[in-house]
Amino acid sequence: MKRLFGFIIIGVLVIQCSFAQIATEKIDTVAINKIKDEGMDRSQVMEILSYLTDVYGPRLTGSPEYKQAAEWAKQKLASWGLQNAYFDKWGPFGKGWSLKRFSASVLEPMAFPVIAYPKAWTPGLKGTVRGNVVYLDAKNEADLEKYKGKIKGAFVLVNDPREIKAHLDPEGKRLTDAELLKLANAGLPVQPQRRGGPNPDSAAIANFLRGNQLVGKKLEFCLKEGAAVAIDGGRGDGGMIFVQGATVPQPANVPFGQRVGAYDEKAPAIVPQVTVAGEHYNRMVRAIQKGQKLKMEMNLEVEFTKPDSAFNIIAEIPGTDLKDEVVMIGGHFDSWHAGTGATDDATGSAACMEAVRIIKTLGLQPRRTIRIGLWAGEEQGLLGSRAYVKKHFGEREGGIMTFMGGGGNLVTKAEHAKLSVYFNHDNGTGKFRGVYMQGNEAVRSIFQAWLAPFASMGASTLTLSNTGGTDHLAYDAVGLPGFQFIQDPVEYDTRTHHSNMDVYDRVQEDDMKQASVIMAAFAYNAAMRDAMFPRKPMPAPRPPSAPGGN
Repeated sequence: MKRLFGFIIIGVLVIQCSFAQIATEKIDTVAINKIKDEGMDRSQVMEILSYLTDVYGPRLTGSPEYKQAAEWAKQKLASWGLQNAYFDKWGPFGKGWSLKRFSASVLEPMAFPVIAYPKAWTPGLKGTVRGNVVYLDAKNEADLEKYKGKIKGAFVLVNDPREIKAHLDPEGKRLTDAELLKLANAGLPVQPQRRGGPNPDSAAIANFLRGNQLVGKKLEFCLKEGAAVAIDGGRGDGGMIFVQGATVPQPANVPFGQRVGAYDEKAPAIVPQVTVAGEHYNRMVRAIQKGQKLKMEMNLEVEFTKPDSAFNIIAEIPGTDLKDEVVMIGGHFDSWHAGTGATDDATGSAACMEAVRIIKTLGLQPRRTIRIGLWAGEEQGLLGSRAYVKKHFGEREGGIMTFMGGGGNLVTKAEHAKLSVYFNHDNGTGKFRGVYMQGNEAVRSIFQAWLAPFASMGASTLTLSNTGGTDHLAYDAVGLPGFQFIQDPVEYDTRTHHSNMDVYDRVQEDDMKQASVIMAAFAYNAAMRDAMFPRKPMPAPRPPSAPGGN
């Protein structure tokens, strides 16, 4: 009984200590209430989002459409009173690409329009092309021999059909209390994680690359044999197609971080590539397997633009007495092309733009400079944010593999000491539920205090877990505090992420308002703190290798 009583006393003291830490974090509650009022009752976030998606559409890195949308965003930021709005150039990136015209139909033996989208940076066709449809039923490289001389000018189906099942569970969801509790109870992360995929240095990636060698051989075969188009059956169903960039066949020994993208000036010639909705793809395969002779018609007009440096969009609200120190918020501005890049990541760009609009509209005077960064090239490997961090703050030796997985000695620049914190928004339309602390326990009491005014809006969870796949990693990799918010998934992985349905109508307005006001509050709170944001301990420098060593 005495031991139990002792545990109770200890527990009470721990709770009291925790509350005491929260109490020491000074918050301007009047300003936070104003932020909530402006952002919830006079929000412009959906109007910003509509311009980015409905007016300017997809924003493929390096494309004219990206530049047009970026010009609008820069002008809008300047019109709200932000200063030093400019395009932060990096690169060169490679080729710009725009889709000008596309249609596809099966003509014989029964006509039907095909739901399909070209892959980004695919070559086009000269005018309207008609040809036979051939199913390349090859289970290994040797099987390709039987198709020699048989696919010239053909539309070639390059992968096996896949089973499509009914959706018996909801496509959209909110995080449950149990899921949030699991996040809250998570310990220190063992290794960085990538959202939506395995770690870059994991065996899963190696298996993935080996499994794609046959796909690469098929595409090389199609090019060599003069096929008109290589067609694959897309992931997704019910008319949803998940489409990214054209595939460039890679030698088996090329490391993951050194693979050449279709946008690269050094990329070899590739066959035109199109992704077809799963049900339509399966229908064509089954018909061919039953002896039907299919003919298809396709028009695919694309435009490649000259190589140029890609660029991020930067603007800031100057600080007062601590103006040389910087708080940053951001999301990525680029997108894929089949939809309009709404939840990936016009939502993040719009929420950050709305956050700085709120702060300027209210006439708040942050002590530190608040800077917004809207990144290009995220979809090609966090290229824009990595370039910005390298230019201004520092880098780790060893390239992308050490960048993504840690390791490599850190070389910093003078601005490294002046960056307090970076907050990122890039997990779709879902409302904020808390923060991934990226293994930084020192920030817990700060975030607890900052989230307290938003508990009734559903944001209160803190987890030591890290999350990956987006631009906060560029900051975290060089020892700077960089954070991504925990968000409700809604339909992100099931319907919108990289799909043709990533459009304005899939965005949830109330969630966007909530995320915008929390982003504004976090930026303002960080800018008003007496102290800089706590950093994780820096790793010890690696000793130089001995002569002749590995």
